[in-house]
Amino acid sequence: MAKQPMLKFVSVERDMPDKRDATVRKQDFDEIYAEFAKAKAEEQASRCSQCGVPYCQSHCPLHNNIPDWLNMTATGRLEEAYSISQATNTFPEICGRICPQDRLCEGNCVIEQSGHETVTIGAVEKYITDTAWDNGWVKPPSPTQERTESVGIIGAGPGGLAAADRLRRAGVQVTVYDSHDRAGGLLTYGIPGFKLEKDIVMRRNDQLAQGGVTFKQNCEVGKDISFAEIRDAHDAVVIATGVYKSRDLQGPGAGAGGIVKAIDYLTASNRLSFGDTVAEFESGELNAEGKKVVVIGGGDTAMDCVRTAIRQGAESVKCLYRRDRANMPGSQRETQNAEEEGVEFVWLSAPKGFAGDPVKGVMVQKMRLGQPDASGRQSPEVIEGADYVEDADLVIKALGFEPEDLPTLWDEPALEVTRWGTVKAQFTTGATELDGVYAVGDIVRGASLVVWAIKDGRDCADAILNSFGAATAVAAE
Repeated sequence: MAKQPMLKFVSVERDMPDKRDATVRKQDFDEIYAEFAKAKAEEQASRCSQCGVPYCQSHCPLHNNIPDWLNMTATGRLEEAYSISQATNTFPEICGRICPQDRLCEGNCVIEQSGHETVTIGAVEKYITDTAWDNGWVKPPSPTQERTESVGIIGAGPGGLAAADRLRRAGVQVTVYDSHDRAGGLLTYGIPGFKLEKDIVMRRNDQLAQGGVTFKQNCEVGKDISFAEIRDAHDAVVIATGVYKSRDLQGPGAGAGGIVKAIDYLTASNRLSFGDTVAEFESGELNAEGKKVVVIGGGDTAMDCVRTAIRQGAESVKCLYRRDRANMPGSQRETQNAEEEGVEFVWLSAPKGFAGDPVKGVMVQKMRLGQPDASGRQSPEVIEGADYVEDADLVIKALGFEPEDLPTLWDEPALEVTRWGTVKAQFTTGATELDGVYAVGDIVRGASLVVWAIKDGRDCADAILNSFGAATAVAAE
């Protein structure tokens, strides 16, 4: 009988790729995890239990066929593993790096629930696709037949690019309009290189361009081109702008110098990694070097900010969050990485104002957790008489993002939005009430995960193809 290649979770312990020592990795913006070697990837993939009901797959927004590509990896059939992986995911090497696997696939792994520790799904996914790139298995869109229909996509983030890829593979003419000078959206300018090195994103952009996708960069809708002009130029339009309007802070001194938005801070840092000259960094406005930095917020954007500040040479970095560690929305893995690198977390703390202009300190209210709110999370309550001032030369607001007022910015009052300002669209197709206009990703869901944007982009592309009477887009070769 052939040796069973799988179900080795009892005899093989969970192992992650080597993580660079914190004292070394905080000196640069390179990714912190090494690549799996072939033998190690096969070993870790072999821990999969091949369970009858794969909760890893059902809890993945893309419903990736994880058990099958783990099986292919364990048996050395890497090209087949890649074929299965990319059949449901446009950017598996990106998801392998930045998806919160601890909350999605790995967090729902059956062997994790049975006490054997989860399969390292994300690390294997990254290994599969990086190997595919190295071996030339990743091909640009190459439709067997060109179609006459054209689609305009507003926004070159993960949702827009996923839709562009799927439409182009079916032969549709695709033009992507984006306000930045480089495509990728938050993948390019919002996520630091230590989580997602920029060449990973750029090669995907290049691949789409090679496959016939037209990019119009530095093109702001409502300023450089009107929404009406885009609709007139195309048979369908996909709104994939994301949400970039930062939630703000109130209270005394909130307008002081030295209090900056997370998106501005991260964009400046990422531009530097491309070799750009950034005036706000040169002036010190968006540079943490030598400063006492306080980041306000508990999500993944806050984690990106604190870890960036460490790498810029801050004197100290503290993260204020109004709840405790167990209730923070960001990845626990990212919190651990930040602590290893020297970040101090100040739990159950919220700002009530700021001292000095430019800022010299954050006036902090101490909190405790009270009764659960409507979502089931415990609501923070102020502890009277426990206020204090946290010294700060740079305060970074990482409180999340909201949608911009697109109907006003684009002079399109017929574009319906929800009471939260997100575009009203069907979740399954992205269709709006405007004929031929679709919307995907965060501009529909509110600030969410990259993997959800990819799913929305793919589903929307299929709905558009159906409206054209075309077959569903073929997967990458």
